[in-house]
Amino acid sequence: MAENPLILNPHGGMPRLLEIMRRLRDPKTGCPWDIEQDFSTIAPYTIEEAYEVADAIEREAWDELKGELGDLLFQSVFHAQMASEAGLFTFDEVADTMSEKMLARHPHVFGDENRDKSAEQQTKDWETVKAAERAGKDQKGTLDGVALGLPALLRAVKLQKRAARVGFDWPDISQVVDKIVEEAGELAEARDTMTQVEIEEEFGDMLFVIANLARHLNIEPEAALRATNAKFVRRFEGVEAKLAELGKKPEHSDLEEMDALWDAVKADEKAVNNT
Repeated sequence: MAENPLILNPHGGMPRLLEIMRRLRDPKTGCPWDIEQDFSTIAPYTIEEAYEVADAIEREAWDELKGELGDLLFQSVFHAQMASEAGLFTFDEVADTMSEKMLARHPHVFGDENRDKSAEQQTKDWETVKAAERAGKDQKGTLDGVALGLPALLRAVKLQKRAARVGFDWPDISQVVDKIVEEAGELAEARDTMTQVEIEEEFGDMLFVIANLARHLNIEPEAALRATNAKFVRRFEGVEAKLAELGKKPEHSDLEEMDALWDAVKADEKAVNNT
């Protein structure tokens, strides 16, 4: 069949992408895999693509970011196409909904409010507007609307922020640290006396309090852990490189030797950072 000229237009922009998605989902001429998908099967890909965008930014891989943003945009297009087929909404309605939301949440830009506000005050105003939006959705509970699909650490922080807004929060950071010590002690005891399910619960409690400490320190725990993961990869690769200079691989070494090489890698990093 002859293709729609829009699909072949390398400068077709958003209309071209929407038409490509429509063709992929065409029951008669589309791709069998794309046709079989639904919201639940595509959702994991959506989450994965969002992380790949974050990864490109974290690595400052600006040459990759355009493609990663395109992948993430395609996920929105995919969901919107399925919604359109089900008679729920269209992509244009998704865009219009976001536009209306941005207008409502930025009265200091698009309305009559004064722009002379601190970032902190703007954040408070933003939360006030979002609270009104939740009320309009009949979300009456303090914790209503915190998405279940968020990464666990991020959701923990959001739940804690909501609770803190109504006064359910430790007033002093030292109390959070004391709680971490308490939870760590309980976990150490649980290791020898409790079932695996109970151990997992104690470990979850400790992670939840650690997330609370991150909130009190104005740290985004997911970002902090990503940075630590990257540091671990960098340093372990340094250990592997030093072993290679000795004609070895990690499996031919032992903990004592690798630990000493780890310290050497850290010392090398410190020397470079101090120059």
